[in-house]
Amino acid sequence: MKVIILQDIKGVGKKHDVKDVADGYARNFLLPNKLAEIATPSALKQLEVKKSETDKNEQEFKKRVEELLRQMSGRALEFFLKTDETGSVFGSVNKDAILKALRDTGLVTKERVEIELAHPLKEFGEHKIGIRFRNGMSGEIKITIRPQ
Repeated sequence: MKVIILQDIKGVGKKHDVKDVADGYARNFLLPNKLAEIATPSALKQLEVKKSETDKNEQEFKKRVEELLRQMSGRALEFFLKTDETGSVFGSVNKDAILKALRDTGLVTKERVEIELAHPLKEFGEHKIGIRFRNGMSGEIKITIRPQ
């Protein structure tokens, strides 16, 4: 039976794929769980419309992310940490603080951003941190940590 996959299913296919699966598997598992729908001519036409809309949205998102990465390359986020007389640092800069700073400055609004930071930053100076967006695009942002 030909079906249109509605969600990514391991071993079967990805969302919007048209696959030929066993009749029993489709009737007893895929269709009742709304993981797939029967590939009728009208459903295939709707699928093409959905794919074109998805492609258009992906292109717009890609352009927006490229612009964000261009803006981020020229800027640095500044953080101030408390120190004592001996120079010991109190506190650190973690992923949440960096994400909050990105949102506060308006560089990132509703985009999903993955910040590549192995451990919180506790040293003064400039640090380059990698960031990734959901479509696989990535870049770097400068973080400057100064004493308060």
